[in-house]
Amino acid sequence: MGRQWLQKNRDINANRRAKIVTKLVRDITVAAKNGPADVDMNARLEAAVEAARKFSVSNDTIARAIKKASGAAGDTINYELVAYEGMTPFKVPVIVECMTDNRNRTAPDIRLLFKDGQFGAKVMFLFDPVGIIEATHEQHGLDRETAAIEAGAQNVEPLDPDNEATTSARFFTDRSDLDVVTKALRKAGWLVSQSEMGFVAKDKMTLPEDQQLVVGEFLDAIDDHDDCHRIYTALG
Repeated sequence: MGRQWLQKNRDINANRRAKIVTKLVRDITVAAKNGPADVDMNARLEAAVEAARKFSVSNDTIARAIKKASGAAGDTINYELVAYEGMTPFKVPVIVECMTDNRNRTAPDIRLLFKDGQFGAKVMFLFDPVGIIEATHEQHGLDRETAAIEAGAQNVEPLDPDNEATTSARFFTDRSDLDVVTKALRKAGWLVSQSEMGFVAKDKMTLPEDQQLVVGEFLDAIDDHDDCHRIYTALG
């Protein structure tokens, strides 16, 4: 989902790490701006903070991001979320969400990155707007379907191949139920690493391996842009 391109390379250089930290801090800013600036009252903010801490972002940096979003620091950041639609090479529908303080800067950059695809192709109707929760449970072999039903999620899929000790899952909810389901999963012992609004393709596409590599490189280049927030595709 939104993080699949970000997480692909574990061994990253210092420049890549700096970009990821910037995006994690921006996640915190967005979550705090769109809800209470208190992790106990804002499930999405709590998930963003936990993700940043897992990546060793300092507590001072996290605190500053929350203060800026809430205006407590006196210099509120005015980011806006902008969605760009299009097609990758081999006509895979894609939605690119960018968090920017200057869309006149961001739009031409994203358009240029789409040079091998189709920038502006209308594909939003091919996706459903949903709440997306990624979580891991310390117990191996849990029934994901049962966990989804008990928490009130609409659907669930495996997140990563389970290891010998845990169960991981990506839960999908109605957007209005995102916070409620996130809290229910935490209460049931799930460690939530992501809780946010997003999109899921109504129908998945499959491509030959060589074409998948081309599409992956195309999406990696977009994700490397400083303003890129999330990428959603119909690639299965």
